[in-house]
Amino acid sequence: MNEDPITMLNSIESEGLSAIETAADSGELEALRLRYLGQKGELTAILRGLGKLDKDVRPAVGQKTNEVKRALTEAVEEREKSLFEASLGERLKAEAIDITAPGTRVRLGHIHPLTRITEEIIEVFYGMGFNVEDGPEVETDYYNFDALNTPPSHPARDEQDTFYTDAGEKVLLRSQTSTVQIRVMERKKPPLRIISPGRVYRNEEVNARKYPLFHQIEGLLVDEGVTFGQLKGTLNAFIQTLFGKPVLTRFRPDFFPFTEPSAELDSQCPFCEGQGCRTCGNRGWLELLGCGMVDPEVLRGVGIDPEVYTGFAFGMGVERLAMLKYGINDIRYFFANDLRFLRQF
Repeated sequence: MNEDPITMLNSIESEGLSAIETAADSGELEALRLRYLGQKGELTAILRGLGKLDKDVRPAVGQKTNEVKRALTEAVEEREKSLFEASLGERLKAEAIDITAPGTRVRLGHIHPLTRITEEIIEVFYGMGFNVEDGPEVETDYYNFDALNTPPSHPARDEQDTFYTDAGEKVLLRSQTSTVQIRVMERKKPPLRIISPGRVYRNEEVNARKYPLFHQIEGLLVDEGVTFGQLKGTLNAFIQTLFGKPVLTRFRPDFFPFTEPSAELDSQCPFCEGQGCRTCGNRGWLELLGCGMVDPEVLRGVGIDPEVYTGFAFGMGVERLAMLKYGINDIRYFFANDLRFLRQF
């Protein structure tokens, strides 16, 4: 050291304190700390050179160096604290919350219209003595077709109508909740009075009336002396109770492999009042459900004697009933997640 060490330390202390006090941000402050106090800093260089000084001045230089180091360290800490408080103040000012301003309204959720009408349907049939049963959505073709008296040549077994899976050769997504009826009759014996709500899948063309996924509720009653007249009375009572008003309906002959005789229950289209529109397919009527007397072969297949017991079954699309009750003219609205539609319910 050619220059007097004490003079050099005084200069470092003066310049360092001044620079630290005016540091604009934490980045500049860190650079100053490294310049004076770092491993390659100016004070560290002086401390490493103490061994080259005369013994009589070495203690004084060492003491002064430590004093300068302590002063600069304290200055760095104070400036760091000052910069943090200033930054925090700016953030609080920018992010301040006006507690006098009105709060953001949180909208409460509500039950989806399909869930609501499903619960209403269950409640009506529960009042008639029906119990709710459930079953798997991924089925075998035995429960979906064979046990329901649907032969291999039936069009519903074609891949163009039914969703088959790669889980197995005869594994599919159920196309009807009638599968639950078979499973229940295998486990329990008459008298039986059940309904089975759930999702079903069919390879349908999407339009105002059809969708590949929809919800269905099947019903089954098996007992001694059951008649078609009781079927009609049950369904008419259900329709009047569900809608809470007179609804113009009609039973017309139809065919289902698992019922004989079979019928469709239609209601007059509320959107065109029977004149014909896109919702009803220009027919003036909406199909509500299919129904009929359980085919004796179906009863035999599950070990129930058709000479002793008879029964009726019915199946309805939940979306179709919701469209009729709530005045919805397009089935796709149920699955579009459009809040403008859902908030109406």
